[in-house]
Amino acid sequence: RPPRPRAAAATGGAEGGGAEGGGGGSGSREAVEQLVRAHPVVVFMKGSPAQPLCGFSNAVVQILRLHGVEDYRAHDVLQDPDLRQGIKNYSNWPTIPQVYLNGEFVGGCDILLQMHQNGDLVEELKKLGIRSALLDAKKDQDKK
Repeated sequence: RPPRPRAAAATGGAEGGGAEGGGGGSGSREAVEQLVRAHPVVVFMKGSPAQPLCGFSNAVVQILRLHGVEDYRAHDVLQDPDLRQGIKNYSNWPTIPQVYLNGEFVGGCDILLQMHQNGDLVEELKKLGIRSALLDAKKDQDKK
């Protein structure tokens, strides 16, 4: 099918200078950057937090849930092929899901799992002003 027409002059000039094509579509560097910076915790995944459509996306949702992180932005890349490719270009990371904390790319499922296991995720969340629920769970364990 023919490509959808795009508004060519969505950005004011040639800043960014990435190798990706121009245009202001959902997969453009500018559009992806806006999504990444729109919230302290952003996840690009397959499906939604309520209904993840791949095991790795599900694992990321479960890890965030373990830490009590309910307030985050999730973007379903299966709904938007341009975004799916755009986020891979933006992070220079070939796979989905992708997790961003404070606009910084953290990694995918494997890296988030590693951070969960070694305690780094608790620290990173703390920097965002998010108290991990695991700290409270641990305190309850200590009382027993």
